[in-house]
Amino acid sequence: MLKQFLLLQSFSFILFNVVIVGGRLIGGGFSAEQNPFTPKASLVRYWNKEIRSESPRSEFLISKASPLNAVDSATFSKLAATNSLPTRFPDFCSAANLFCFPDLGTSLEKHEEDVKFSTYDQKNFTNYGSGRPGGGDSFKNYSKDGNVETDSFRRYSRNGAGHDDKFSVYGESSNVVEEGFNSYGTFGTGGAGEFTNYQNNVNNPTSTFTAYSDGANGRTQSFKTYTQNANAGPGQSFTSYGKNGNGLPNEFASYGASSNVVGSGFSNYGENGNAANDTFTSYGTDGNVPQNNFKNYGAAGNSADDTFSNYRDKANVGDDSFSSYAKDSSNEKVKFVNYGQSFNPGSEKFTGYGKGAEGSKISFKTYTPNSTFKDYAKNGVAFSKYNVSSANTVGDGKTVNKWIEPGKFFRESSLKEGTVIPMPDIKDKMPKRSFLPRSIITKLPFSVSKLGEIKRIFHAAGENSTMGGLITDAVTECERPPSVGETKRCVGSAEDMIDFATSVLGRSVVLRTTENVAGSKQKVVIGKVKGINGGKVTKAVSCHQSLYPYLLYYCHSVPKVRVYEADILEIDSKKKINHGIAICHMDTSSWGATHGAFLALGSKPGRIEVCHWIFENDMNWAIAD
Repeated sequence: MLKQFLLLQSFSFILFNVVIVGGRLIGGGFSAEQNPFTPKASLVRYWNKEIRSESPRSEFLISKASPLNAVDSATFSKLAATNSLPTRFPDFCSAANLFCFPDLGTSLEKHEEDVKFSTYDQKNFTNYGSGRPGGGDSFKNYSKDGNVETDSFRRYSRNGAGHDDKFSVYGESSNVVEEGFNSYGTFGTGGAGEFTNYQNNVNNPTSTFTAYSDGANGRTQSFKTYTQNANAGPGQSFTSYGKNGNGLPNEFASYGASSNVVGSGFSNYGENGNAANDTFTSYGTDGNVPQNNFKNYGAAGNSADDTFSNYRDKANVGDDSFSSYAKDSSNEKVKFVNYGQSFNPGSEKFTGYGKGAEGSKISFKTYTPNSTFKDYAKNGVAFSKYNVSSANTVGDGKTVNKWIEPGKFFRESSLKEGTVIPMPDIKDKMPKRSFLPRSIITKLPFSVSKLGEIKRIFHAAGENSTMGGLITDAVTECERPPSVGETKRCVGSAEDMIDFATSVLGRSVVLRTTENVAGSKQKVVIGKVKGINGGKVTKAVSCHQSLYPYLLYYCHSVPKVRVYEADILEIDSKKKINHGIAICHMDTSSWGATHGAFLALGSKPGRIEVCHWIFENDMNWAIAD
């Protein structure tokens, strides 16, 4: 038996090209401290096998290998093969360095006195403050500057009387924020809920307000500078908000202002309410493609007063849907003042708006041209200056240039030594994750047809799950047909990325990325510039991150590009602060006319080349010189 073990050990050392030095295993391209059976060591061997020796090994790529040890890698691989990963999901998520939302269970914690939560995060506030008379709680700098924040406020302040809640600078500057306010303040009397600077500057903001203040009496809600300057989140969901309430004033001021592609859904908002008073001021103002849906908003309500003032004003495009708004209501007043005055026209759809209402007055003042009215109330509706458009036409791109970050796209002529250019924010805003080892990822489903199974594995199968939405978006984009001339593949393992890059470019390749984020969001000076492959038009593979539980890259190759590397200098001292990689697309004829590059640079498809930087943690593969 001992002889067999020694033979097996000798075979392993020969197979992995390792030797013993001072009692430690070394060799095979990895350090003495590494176990040769880990996913990272396996990746090192794969690189050495697939990439020609004259190409320098990319430690940047190796650093993104799975941190799993040999035992955990084998264990989770076996669980994946038997569809049992969900049973060990928290352990798997932690050990493999994945992006996951924690599973929040029910909490029975309550409190009797006023509480201030400052610089706090990741908390379950279920039943917190329920049944409590008077007092107030303050959430200040809560979850600020965090990465993945998940908080639950279920039945918070339920049945309370005169209880004030303040959320100030809540979730600001965080990445991927998910908050749940279910049955918050239901059946409460008096008091106020104030949300100020809530989820501002957040990437992928999500809040769910289900049955918020349902059945409440005289409780005030205020949303000021809510999700301002936020980016591309599923947005906010208000379901049965204020339903069956009495005298509930709600104020949405600067809600979603200057945000990028953030949506809100108002379903059964204020339904069966009495004397509700809602004000939407500067809602979605200055936003980029804001999307809001109002379904059964104020339906069957009595004596409500709603005002939409400067709603979606100065926004770029944007779409709103009003379905059965104020339907079967009584004595409801709705005013649309300067609604939707976007400089690029958006669209509005009104279906069953005010139908069956009695004594209601609805007025539109200075409205937009792209609207659809179907099955609309015939009486009590006034249109003043309707169809008067204040939208600017898109000519040289300057009118919409505000929505394209300065320096995000530029011309090839800018890549000359001594040129002063604005540098965009190249900082990676994705949560930190690692690749999965190929032994696991080959056993996990990844297709639109398997979305249900994927969500089950990653504990994202719940209704309105933020993670479920992110998974759907990523998989759908990965399965999108390639554009003209594009070769694409989504990869969740480093080995798969190597395979794709070498299939397009051959085995003599170099992987490059921008060195750091210095110079972001400021003007810089271009230093020495070098054209890859002699600056000739060539092929390249670029890989960009997708938001997914494990590290997932969207890799693609497009024809006719030039790749450059350039020193980036501080504008005053001329000191080198970064070394950037830029790619210039020489053929833009197949790009859409509304592509951000043309809006920023003021041209049309096929007329100009377009260049951009490779951002932090993105990659560019090119044929070795």
